[in-house]
Amino acid sequence: MNVNTQSINFVADVKLKNFIQKRFEKLNQYYDKIIQTEVYLKVENTSDKENKIFEAKLSVPGDTFVVKKQSKSFEEGADLVATSLMRRLKKRKEKLRSHS
Repeated sequence: MNVNTQSINFVADVKLKNFIQKRFEKLNQYYDKIIQTEVYLKVENTSDKENKIFEAKLSVPGDTFVVKKQSKSFEEGADLVATSLMRRLKKRKEKLRSHS
C-alpha cells in the first residue's frame, strides 16, 4: 500500500515518513482492499504542546474514512489515527461479512 504523505508548512524527514508508511501498512491485515491512503501533517502555531495535527484519508471500495487527531508528536498522532482506522476497517469487514 502506498501512503502519500504531505507536510504543510514544514519538511517531514525520511524517518517520519518511513514510520508512517510502516504503521499504515499494518492496516492491510484488517482489510485488504485499501485503495489509497493520504496523510496530512500540520504544525499549528499555538502555545499548546499538542500542536501537531495528523490527518489521514483512507479510501476503500465504496467508502472513504477520514480521521484527524491532535497530539504532541506526529508518531503519537500516527498511532492514534491508525488505531481509529483499524477499528473502522474491522467494523466495515464485519458488516460486509454479515450481509454475505
